[in-house]
Amino acid sequence: MSSQDIEEDEVDGFAEDAGPPRREWRRAWRSMVRGGWPIFALLILVGVTFAAAFGPELAPKDPNRQNIIARLKEPLTENRAGKVEYVLGTDALGRDVLSRLIYGARISLVVGLTAVFIGGAIGIVLGMVAGYFGGWIDDVIMRLADIQLAFPFILLAIMFLVVLGPGVVNLVLILGIGQWVTYARIARGQTISQREKDYVEAARALGASTSSILFRTILPNILAPLTVIASFNVASVILAEAALSFLGLGVPPTVPTWGGMLAESRDQLLAGRWWLATFPGVAIMLTVLSFNILGDWLRDFLDPRLGENG
Repeated sequence: MSSQDIEEDEVDGFAEDAGPPRREWRRAWRSMVRGGWPIFALLILVGVTFAAAFGPELAPKDPNRQNIIARLKEPLTENRAGKVEYVLGTDALGRDVLSRLIYGARISLVVGLTAVFIGGAIGIVLGMVAGYFGGWIDDVIMRLADIQLAFPFILLAIMFLVVLGPGVVNLVLILGIGQWVTYARIARGQTISQREKDYVEAARALGASTSSILFRTILPNILAPLTVIASFNVASVILAEAALSFLGLGVPPTVPTWGGMLAESRDQLLAGRWWLATFPGVAIMLTVLSFNILGDWLRDFLDPRLGENG
């Protein structure tokens, strides 16, 4: 029996036979249709992604163009010609809210996905190394994780952004590095449960290198739960970006972001300018909710023990 056959026999927990890709895609689609809500979440995320990718083509106006004459226009206000010029109104500087909302989707998705990728890559590698080798290596990596968990993440992010200054790159790096602990702990636990399995022993007997065992033998069998965690983490990173932008520590003020739009609306809420906070707030809520719904569905779909897939 080859190592590949042994590996397929020993996969447990989240892992399943992949099967033909086309059949897996059909099974995933049927599962989403049965759930109902995952389709709704997928449509929202497709719309947000489309807005982020084609923002310049979709936005009716320059998001940073100021027009003091048209400041604080309500949504659907008509101009003298009877045409609606600002669908979602304007802010205190006369900038089009719809255009800024579309451009803000780009920052939220880029920061969320990139930070999760960075944090996931660091955490998975460190967690697998800790779980596979154990001993002092495991102790050092896990103590580093404990030290980071001892500090509130949002305070750490604020401290580093104050020192380094606002910017998309700094924000992505800080949010990414702050996420590695979650992935490291899960990857470590999964690696410990897999490292003594027969398929891993077979790979060692065949002379596979340590890197090959970790990334070609063990990683595919622990990737499913990590993928589920990543889907939830995107939502939390988007919220963190919005919070930091709200505090003025995210991206520069000239870059439209949903959190920045909420920050700029603070002084206008008491005056009844509801649209300035409502639209970016709804955009954040729907995006985060969609990622969470897809994370729930993905957990059920990848875990055969829940019996959702039939």
